[in-house]
Amino acid sequence: MEIDQWRREYLQGGLERGDLADGPISQFRNWLEEAVKADISDPSAMCLSTADASGQPSQRIVLLKGFDESGFVFYTNLKSQKAWDITANPKVSLLFPWHFLERQVIVRGEARQLADAEADAYFASRPRDSQIAAWASHQSDAIVSREVLEEQFAACEKKFDGAEVPRPEFWGGYRIVPHAVEFWQGRASRLHDRLIYRALGGGEWQVERLSP
Repeated sequence: MEIDQWRREYLQGGLERGDLADGPISQFRNWLEEAVKADISDPSAMCLSTADASGQPSQRIVLLKGFDESGFVFYTNLKSQKAWDITANPKVSLLFPWHFLERQVIVRGEARQLADAEADAYFASRPRDSQIAAWASHQSDAIVSREVLEEQFAACEKKFDGAEVPRPEFWGGYRIVPHAVEFWQGRASRLHDRLIYRALGGGEWQVERLSP
């Protein structure tokens, strides 16, 4: 495979300063709505990048479960690798790879654990099988086989048979409070448009154009 020869032009559009909303959350909402209308697969999927205490980075795809002016929310096992990383170093990055639209959104910020009440409310809204799976899986731990995982799931199904499934104390969420949000639009000849909002404090943002 001649991977070094794989290339194509990005011709779907451009991004000018005048196209942007006043703030990054409004602009993100606009682009997310367009991603949904374009019927792309998993528009809420985002790559979460963390680094552990030694500086070793890790990445994984998680699903965005909410966003507003205070930040971007996702949920996870609080004993997972990502949670250990965040405890050691709360500085993280998010990437929304909307390739079909030749777009990316990159968020840089700080992860803050959600209050129990917020995690409880979301957990209660999950499908029952997902609730049970949260109990059954010791996320990121080594496991002997798939059969063991399925046995743990079956045991949890039996445990909660006929009852509501409570949120495990080891399961919760994080809000990524952004200090920079970049909007990337592919352009011809690799002269891509990159416009970034940088937080100035007090809810104010400065917009800069970056070289591609």
